[in-house]
Amino acid sequence: QVRLVESGGGLVQPGGSLRLSCAISGLTLGNLAIGWFRQAPGKEREGVSCLTTSNRNTVYADSVKGRFTISRDNTENTVYLQMHNLKPEDTAVYYCAVRNTGYYCSAYTPSPDEYEGWGQGTQVTVSS
Repeated sequence: QVRLVESGGGLVQPGGSLRLSCAISGLTLGNLAIGWFRQAPGKEREGVSCLTTSNRNTVYADSVKGRFTISRDNTENTVYLQMHNLKPEDTAVYYCAVRNTGYYCSAYTPSPDEYEGWGQGTQVTVSS
């Protein structure tokens, strides 16, 4: 059974950093597309980033390019989202999920409809 568990969220001041973790069980990271998503109150869930594990190709939403970095640790079967220069508009519950329509990230920001294995998410709050 595939299970993804997010962690690492918290309260941080604007300009601060956080690293989110997505621990994956039931799958190995050899040939997957893993996406990070976020959902702010009253808004739809949106794609933030995607990692194709077979070739390390990455995709980022325009709003996070240059600030967020997605990476993996095969030994830990974990995918990370390093976030720098956080802004209040980054405040949301962050989720990771596995793409169920292919093993590669699309060229576009990941769409939640193409992913599965949603965990409980981790809250990120950026506020002074």
